[in-house]
Amino acid sequence: MTGRKPEEMTDVTLLGNQGTQYTFAYDPAILESFDNKHPYRDYFVKFNCPEFTSLCPITGQPDFATIYISYIPDIKMVESKSLKLYLFSFRNHGDFHEDCVNIIMNDLIKLMDPRYIEVWGKFTPRGGISIDPYTNYGKPGTKYEQMAEHRMMNHDMYPETVDNR
Repeated sequence: MTGRKPEEMTDVTLLGNQGTQYTFAYDPAILESFDNKHPYRDYFVKFNCPEFTSLCPITGQPDFATIYISYIPDIKMVESKSLKLYLFSFRNHGDFHEDCVNIIMNDLIKLMDPRYIEVWGKFTPRGGISIDPYTNYGKPGTKYEQMAEHRMMNHDMYPETVDNR
């Protein structure tokens, strides 16, 4: 069966809503989910978020990044507009780069309980150095836990040429 029925999307309230409110403070309650119609299959969903901003917790200066989120859903999936608004809510949030990617991953695990997820932040340089934190998670006791370990051990072995900073 293809297509979604309105009763399958009762938890999706932001998509198509013309009265979108933008939250300027970190707010994980913005995140919305919907049912995965293909839980019998492993597949990746990847989000590239090139306009992420947060604040340095010490100086208050803005930090800019592209955030890459890839996950293998189980029962629930994250709705993309809610994810966009959630990431926007970091705009005035003061935290280190490493904290931001872990917070994002933790909130998405809480929302969806995915089989596997990884979050990679590629931050633009400040003071002559860029920081690119990576974190991942696989459901404990499953092949996805082993997958997470393998991807972590082999992460960034062949880094790309950085030509966009």
